[in-house]
Amino acid sequence: MGEKNERTNIHPLEKEVYFTMREVTLLIRHHGEPESDVTANYPQVTLSSRSSMTGRTNSRKRIIEVSGNPEVIPAFLEEFGEADPILDLEPLSPVDRDRVYVAMTYDAYQWDSISERLSDMEVHYRNGTTITAGWERWTLYLDDDDDINEIRTSLEAAGNDTELVRNVELSEVGVTNQLDMFEFVQELTPRQREVLTLAIREGYYERGRDTSIEELADIVGVAPTTAWEHLKRAEGKVMSELYDYLQSAPTSD
Repeated sequence: MGEKNERTNIHPLEKEVYFTMREVTLLIRHHGEPESDVTANYPQVTLSSRSSMTGRTNSRKRIIEVSGNPEVIPAFLEEFGEADPILDLEPLSPVDRDRVYVAMTYDAYQWDSISERLSDMEVHYRNGTTITAGWERWTLYLDDDDDINEIRTSLEAAGNDTELVRNVELSEVGVTNQLDMFEFVQELTPRQREVLTLAIREGYYERGRDTSIEELADIVGVAPTTAWEHLKRAEGKVMSELYDYLQSAPTSD
């Protein structure tokens, strides 16, 4: 008989742990709520949640990030602040930039929360959703017993629209990388992501390239200087993320 390679007495902490969860990306059009409705009027703006809620009464507070066209952001904030559930908006950085942080105070009794609906269904979800052009982007983590169709039906029964974007199994090896990559991608604005993706696809970074920034700008439909600014900012974020990774990665002797 061949020699057995398996150890029969394995300490519980030495056992390999396999993830059987699925990662689902769901877009939700949250009708009747200012985060969804007002961003629908300003597709050049992306709203992101950057902190958990504070407060115990109906008055709650959290930090949001508003990114996008700096010429549009002030008008977006003005309309957003006039929505009924919003009690106060306090900019924490200049509003004439492409990324603005704002302290938002709102009436929780007038706020229909997707996170509470998901919690009521005992669904795991990632904190820090982003909202662009009226669609909230949620990442859910589902067990084998969770049915995405039932979750969507429940959300749609409350008057929302849903769109399934992604539904993949989290592998044991890839789970950390997938989560880290998702977090990193959210740091790019939609336009930065678009221009960077286009540049890679069109061979802009290849040796002996024949693709110019003018050609990329023409495809996207913006001025060359604007395309260059988006690309440079995206490159800066990519290199910063790579630097952090290289600093923390183990080195070989």
